[in-house]
This record gives sequence, C-alpha cells and structure tokens, in this order.
Amino acid sequence: MTQYQQDPFNALEAKTEAQKLAFAPIVFHTARTLRDLGILAALDDAGSEGLNAEQISAQTGVSEYGVKVLLDMALSAYIVTWNKPNYVLAKLGYFLLHDGMTRANMDFTADVCYAAMMHLTEAIEEGTPAGLKELGDWPTIYEGLSQLPEKAKESWFNFDHFYSDRSFPILLERVFANKPKRLFDIGGNTGKWALQCCNHDSDVEVTIIDLPQQIEMAMKNAKENGFGERVNGFPANMLDKSQELPSGADVWWMSQFLDCFSPMEILSILRRVRAAMDEDATVYILELFWDAQRYDAASFSLNATSLYFTCLANGNSRFYRSEDFLELVEEAGFEVATRTDDIGLGHTLLELKAK
Repeated sequence: MTQYQQDPFNALEAKTEAQKLAFAPIVFHTARTLRDLGILAALDDAGSEGLNAEQISAQTGVSEYGVKVLLDMALSAYIVTWNKPNYVLAKLGYFLLHDGMTRANMDFTADVCYAAMMHLTEAIEEGTPAGLKELGDWPTIYEGLSQLPEKAKESWFNFDHFYSDRSFPILLERVFANKPKRLFDIGGNTGKWALQCCNHDSDVEVTIIDLPQQIEMAMKNAKENGFGERVNGFPANMLDKSQELPSGADVWWMSQFLDCFSPMEILSILRRVRAAMDEDATVYILELFWDAQRYDAASFSLNATSLYFTCLANGNSRFYRSEDFLELVEEAGFEVATRTDDIGLGHTLLELKAK
C-alpha cells in the first residue's frame, strides 16, 4: 500500500486530475447508466471488434443520441476505446460490468449515499448524520435499517454482506478451534454470523445483542432456518452507557461493529464487555483498517466509506487507522493475543484477552 508521503503529480497532471474530480459525479452516473441500460453488456458480447452507435441502439433500445453522448463521455473516462466507427469495451468497462465488488460499491454509493452526500459539509460542521434525512427520519441509520426504501435497503445489505461473507470460512475455523459452547454476537444485525455458527457447530448457542429492530429481523431469520432454539436475542442500545450486558459466554464476537461508533463510544463498549466477560473468555473483533490493506484501491474504498458514516450513519464514526484503534483496546483493559491481517477482502481479526 502507498504510504502517501509524496505528491504523485506534476502541475499539468494535477490540473487534469482536478477536472476529473470536478466532473466525478457525472462520470459516476455515466458508468452506472451504461451498465444499467445494457450498453456495457452489448459491447462485452461484441468482443474486440466492438459495435457502432447504430448497432448498439438497435440492441439496447437506447436512442443513438443517448448511446453517443454516454459513450463519448466513456471514452474520456477510459471505460471504452474507439476503433472507428466502433466503440470497444475497455478493461475498466469490463470490471464495471462483471466485478462483484465494483457493483456492490457502486450500488451502495448510488442508492444509499449519493443524495445524502450533498449534506457532507453540514455533517462535518455539526457532527451529525445530516444526510440521513434523504432516506428517513431517524437519529442514526441503524434504527432505520429495516425501514429503508427498498432499493437502498437491498444495496446496503448487499454491500455489508459482500465484504463480511467472504471471511466466514476462515473465521469459523479460528473461533471454533476450542469448541465454545456459548457465543455472544454484539451487533449481530440480520443474524447471518449466528446462522453460520449454528451451521458450523451443532452444539453452540448464540445470543445476538443488538437494537430491538435488528433482533426482530435476526430472530425471524433464525426461526426460518431451523435455529430458533439455539439463537437468542438480547435487545440493547450499546450507546446507553448504563446498559448492562449478559454474562457467561465463552466467546464475545464483534464483526464490523465498532467502526459504527466514535472512539469514546468504542471505549465505553469495550469496557462494558470487559466488565461482563468471564476472565478466561475470548473476545474477537473483526474490523477493516484502512492502513492494513494490501492494495491502494482498498484503502481508497474504506476512506470513502468512512464518509458514509459521517454523513449518513451517525456522524462520528469511521474505518479507523489500526494504531488508533489498538490504543482504545489497551485502554479498555485488553491485550491482543493474536492479530491476523488480510482475511477475505482485507479484514483484520483481533483476538483479545483480559489483562
């Protein structure tokens, strides 16, 4: 990963990049429209010879005007190339069409974040999720997840699950190496991890600790999958510092949960976990740290998503730099037994023990 210590552009390059930023929203919608109208798919099917505007119009039902104005912008954005009179799909266009990560990120940006980002300045100035009003009237997005507009809800969960699901096989082996009998899943959301645990180990009991709205969704999913007897719910607002937590778990699990809180809120949550846990219990934290990524594109994506937290989620959380996060872990009374980076799509697993 780049260390960001050098300015990579000369003056002309910097001015060129500045124009790309100035028109970035237009390029974004161009790419998404080309994908959604089937134009990229038509060019993909045509292979290296490509298609002219008339042929693309006939195949997609988009007017020749629409085809040309979109694809001429796509030429400037290197989404396609030009082999007169044909447009040809470039590598960038191929990944816009076929790459699952790109699709999840683009739909999340379009359906969840785009309108809200007009309120980013207000969110920064006030420390509140000022853009959330574009989706609904809740203090934070977490109270409203089950009530989001359908397209936004679908894109939110697709985005969330795309990154977490790819880590499950490795994580299950690690967490169940010592055959825990009881697992507490804080921030269990729809219960996806709880169901994975029950599928992996026929004896484990899982308690999901989350907001009442999330517990309702999770318990419905558990019952539908035949695990209603082994999955329990413990409604809790982890922002309530007086909230007592249950006890008796062998493993406490938090996956992509603590990034939803400010540093002081994280410290409060970890201290309450430390107070409630048995001395020999293990705490696992699965997080995405932007400075622990192998590729610059991953760091870029995480830092962009941090501004979703700023503008939409709650106004004060983010994907953290790992060293900042580990300071909170230590201050809360934990020591890191093991740290494993680069799990799945860039996750870090922290195994914590009480100090």
